[in-house]
Amino acid sequence: METPPLDQEPLRVREAGSGKGVINALDKYVVWLSKIFYWVAGLGLIGMLVLVVADIIGIKVFSRPVPGGVEIVTFLAVVAAGFAMAYTAFMHGHVAVDFVVDKLPKRPKLVVSLITVLFSVGLMAVLSYYTFKYAGKLKTTGEVSMTQKIPFYPFVYGLAVCWVLTTLILIREFVRTIARAVKTWTP
Repeated sequence: METPPLDQEPLRVREAGSGKGVINALDKYVVWLSKIFYWVAGLGLIGMLVLVVADIIGIKVFSRPVPGGVEIVTFLAVVAAGFAMAYTAFMHGHVAVDFVVDKLPKRPKLVVSLITVLFSVGLMAVLSYYTFKYAGKLKTTGEVSMTQKIPFYPFVYGLAVCWVLTTLILIREFVRTIARAVKTWTP
């Protein structure tokens, strides 16, 4: 679908944070938080890079790998992927196969977009719920990584929070799509 990034859409509705009210405040803080999470993801990615390079140098030069390097890289991968999700949704960066939808007129495209975003919100809400539930179970059981004994549950809770933020970004997109649909259907 041909939707530009949300921060560049030429809608005649108020921009994020430009007015008062719960929706505008939510809009402003959700976008801000997604950008903060994006930076956290970047730090996770840099951490992975540094750790892998240190591990390679440790193995080749000192014949000693970084203890628990594989485990830590795995945890950092969760941080990098999970925390980038909301901002990627905000920027419409996820892969979309829309060769059929592109051939539709504007109104049916909006309907398909509304349905798609609504299903996405539902999926993210379900993922949030079950990820929080799973993190609680991991905390209760005290499950930790094999060599470094790093607990799993903080990372799973972090991922659950990322799902919640992504859900909020998608709700934002749903509201903006409804505004576009109303604008299209009003004479």
